[in-house]
Amino acid sequence: MIRFFTKNQYKNTILALWAILALIQACFTELMDDEAYYWVYSRHLDWGYFDHPPMIALLIKAGYAIFHNELGVRLAMVVLNVGTLILTDKLISQKNNTVFYLILAGMGAMQLGGILAVPDIPLIFFAALYFYLYRNFLAAQNWKNTLLLGLSMALMFYSKYHGVLLVFFTVLSNLHLLKLPRFWMAVLITTALFFPHLYWQYTHDFPSLQYHLVERNAKAYHISFTLDYLAGQLLLFGPLVGWLLLYYAFRVPVKDSFERAMKFSLIGVLVFFAISTFKGRVEANWTVMIFTPLLVLAHQGIVRQGYSLKFLKAVWIPSLILVLVVRVYMMWDFLPGVRIRPELHHNREWTAVVKEQAAGRPVVFINSYQQPSKYMFYQGDMSFSLNTIRSRRSQYNFWPMEEKLWGKEIWLATSDRNYFPDEKGIPTAQGEFFGKSVPNFHSYTLLQLIPAQKEFTRTKDGQYRFAVKNLYHQDLPVIGNGPKLKYLIWEDPEMPPVVWDTELHLKDLIGKDSVDIHIPGSKMPGKYKLKLGFEAVEGMDPTHNSPVFRINDL
Repeated sequence: MIRFFTKNQYKNTILALWAILALIQACFTELMDDEAYYWVYSRHLDWGYFDHPPMIALLIKAGYAIFHNELGVRLAMVVLNVGTLILTDKLISQKNNTVFYLILAGMGAMQLGGILAVPDIPLIFFAALYFYLYRNFLAAQNWKNTLLLGLSMALMFYSKYHGVLLVFFTVLSNLHLLKLPRFWMAVLITTALFFPHLYWQYTHDFPSLQYHLVERNAKAYHISFTLDYLAGQLLLFGPLVGWLLLYYAFRVPVKDSFERAMKFSLIGVLVFFAISTFKGRVEANWTVMIFTPLLVLAHQGIVRQGYSLKFLKAVWIPSLILVLVVRVYMMWDFLPGVRIRPELHHNREWTAVVKEQAAGRPVVFINSYQQPSKYMFYQGDMSFSLNTIRSRRSQYNFWPMEEKLWGKEIWLATSDRNYFPDEKGIPTAQGEFFGKSVPNFHSYTLLQLIPAQKEFTRTKDGQYRFAVKNLYHQDLPVIGNGPKLKYLIWEDPEMPPVVWDTELHLKDLIGKDSVDIHIPGSKMPGKYKLKLGFEAVEGMDPTHNSPVFRINDL
């Protein structure tokens, strides 16, 4: 069987088979939570989003214009996934098809995850394209290669911010680049192409930086962060052969500047995120952009250095069988009593139950960007996420969707019993949902209060200055004085967050450029974190109406 695949003419057959399996899986697998969320991105094209740059939205928009189903959401991902294999193959200087096929057979995540409409897939593809064009740039520093190198870097950054690490470690591997005018020209091209996204971040107060560098940090380090990360890397590039591929890629000697760039990128990215575990939990998929360096270096180690193929030959069939079982499970829930990635199954059923309860009313989910996204995709009705001050923000905090709900009766829904402890749950295929009708709904998450400084020292009168930003660009409907402005305060990590009232109402802020807010002093000195918000639904926590700021109560 292995000897059969050594002929060059079978490479296109393998790629075609890879693509066909991916298309089948993309068509018959329901959307994961994040995929539905990014599909909503594509309904609101912009130069940036709270979580990610806009590439994923544009790709989904293109595929969904052709097929209005799961396949349409994922179509561009399948194309890029196959394109990644083609580019990676072109980067292997001493080819051996048998080795190439054996490595791919063992990399289950690339087979299974290559169809998912998530930012990782364009990042992997544009990372491979970046290395391909960087090799061309090293061979000939002409204007064509300079322009294409700059373009590839911009496309990486538009896919996911992590791409900047590949450029950094490339420069670190070859400091001579800093002396090349054409390299700096490529950097200028990248900057010019990426400027619209940077401007979007600026006009929105850099929410992505705030989220990724501040809000995601854990309160305290736990060793499980590091251990989970290390285990995740072995599974990500395996699951059975990940350890061996990493070992071969680390061990192989590099022969030129190009291979040195790939090795610096491979090791640098893995070490960077290993260090990041000391600040919080790191997702295994954050390192996916090293797929191409890993495959190329491991391949060269086997072909050029003679590293053993025995283990790869022994496990390629078990690996494919394991992948096949997972493929089937992703499309068909043949283990209904076992909840493994339940988000992949029964989405039409549970959203239909919620729609029946809503009885024609728009559905507002509490503290979930996943549920309204799934609801809109599978039921086609209006939905929204009301993120309270104790939860994380999402892109729903930035979309101007609330105006369509102002003054309407909505159905407030959640899968968290704590919000409706006395209500009877509605059984669905995804567990119980709880809800209630809210007449004349109003929330004001796009009215933002920006502190004059990120860290205040306690003043005698307890007054602090905030800029008032109305991101709706229209007058706000206010009933009476409107909801009261509240604040969440906690001393990290000792003090549980507590919500308190201020003396101001929404009406007190309308039409003002800035406002002084009175926040009484604490009984105990310390460094406190705070957030401001308005109560959208009576009895619930307020929404996010400010970034996190600090008050040092000395």
